[in-house]
Order: sequence, then C-alpha cells, then structure tokens
Amino acid sequence: MGEQDTTSVIQKINWNTISFEHLAESFIEVATKFAIRAAIAIAVFIIGRWLINRLNAFFLKILNKRDTDPSLKTFLKSFINITMTIILIVIVIGILGIETTSLVALFASAGVAFGMALSGTLQNFAGGFMILLFKPYKVGDYIEAQGQGGTVKEIQIFNTVLTTPDNKVIFIPNGKLSTDVVVNYSNQNTRRVDLVLNIAYGEDYEKAKNVIREIIEQEKRILKEPAYLIALQKLNNSSVDIIVRVWTAKDDYWNVYFNLNETVYRIFGEKGIDIPFPQVTVHMKKEDLK
Repeated sequence: MGEQDTTSVIQKINWNTISFEHLAESFIEVATKFAIRAAIAIAVFIIGRWLINRLNAFFLKILNKRDTDPSLKTFLKSFINITMTIILIVIVIGILGIETTSLVALFASAGVAFGMALSGTLQNFAGGFMILLFKPYKVGDYIEAQGQGGTVKEIQIFNTVLTTPDNKVIFIPNGKLSTDVVVNYSNQNTRRVDLVLNIAYGEDYEKAKNVIREIIEQEKRILKEPAYLIALQKLNNSSVDIIVRVWTAKDDYWNVYFNLNETVYRIFGEKGIDIPFPQVTVHMKKEDLK
C-alpha cells in the first residue's frame, strides 16, 4: 500500500469519526432541548389545570352569590371548563414546538368532514342552549323523556344528567331533549292523583261512593280546590270500576296516592264492601260428567 493510499484511508476514518461525533452531539442537543420543552410543557399543564380548577371554583362562587339558576350554573361550569382546557392544550402543544398555525390550517381544511363527524355533538351543544333559553325543565325537576324518568341533577354542555328514584344516574343527550317530548312533573305546584277502585257486582255503589268521600275529606293533604271527583267509570268484566280524582301539592303526590290505596282497602274491608278479583265461571253439561 502506497503513501497516498494510506493518507486517503486515514482521512476517511477521520471523516467518519467526525460525522459520528457530530451526529451524537446533534442528537444530545435535540434531546436536551426536547426534554426541557417537555418539562416546561408538563409544568405548564399542571399549573394550568390548577388555575382552571381555581377559576372554576371562583366562577362558581360568583354564580352562587348572584343566586344564578342552577341549570345555567351547571351548563356554564361545563362550558368554561372545556373551553379553558382546550386553550391549555393548544398552549402546551405550542411549547412542545409543534406549530399551532399548522394545526389550525389542518383543522380548517378538514372542517367539512370534522363538522359532519361531530354533527351529533354540535346538535347536543345547540340543544343545551335551547333548553336554557326556553326552560322546559330545570335542575331539581322530575321529568320523563326518552323512556327514562328521574330528577334533573345537572344540565351539562352536551348532556342532561338525571338521578332516578333508585339512585341510578342517566345521561341523556341535549339534542334529543330539545326536539322530543319531555314530561315535566315539577313544573306546576299541584298534581292530580287518579285512582280506579273496583267493587263487586251487587255491591251498593252509593255506599261505596260515600265511604270514598269520607276517606278523601279526612285526608288533609288533598286540596279543596280544584274539587275532587268520584264517578262510575266502567262496568268491567268482573268489577264495577269507580274513578277517583283528587288534587294535591306536587311534593305530596306519592304519599297521597299510596295512603288512599291503603285506606280504601282497609275501610272497604271494615264496611263489608267486596273488592273483586278476576274470575272465570265454568258451566258443565250433564253429558260431560258421565
């Protein structure tokens, strides 16, 4: 191997050594910068979440002082929390070195597809505003909708949260609640209790009617106005059906309903008024008995 060849090999080895060292230095520099940015981003995110929680608490305190409608309160709380969280995420992404302008351009270019994908979510968001605007129900009301019933616990930005009497939690999308039938049992101060009472054929209807009247007049939770109703509703297959309609305060509805049923059953027994049950009478010919 000549002197020229030896020099060429040495230069090549030096160049490779320099390239490897430069690559290692560049990697360390990039990794260090990214680690610093990641640490800053994590710190900003933690501090940001703490600030968001503090702002939420402060905002909620202001709403409580101003005696804001609970329905509006829960909706605004949910809206502000989501909005500030999105802003925080954008800030963190910017700290990590990702161009937020590129993200905005990406979202803008995919706006149509994104909007179609979120059409249901946007409908729920708009439905929440419609509910707050027209107030078909509010927090604390007992409603029935979408085959479910419960007390309204929260009206969030996308859903309404119900608590059932057996303490189950149900989330119903606001979009469906704003466009479908909602039955609000708490909107009025009074409710009508409807009962159908049965007596056997052959029993004295006037006697049964007077007994029911006495029971109603002794129940203090039944309102004098509107007046109660006792009427013969139907001559059924196995019974004479008497309809009873009384009015009471909405909070006393179930207590009056159950108490009337219990009292009627007891007093009818004491007065000798027969309460029938479904029966079948079978007639047999003499030939069938042979």
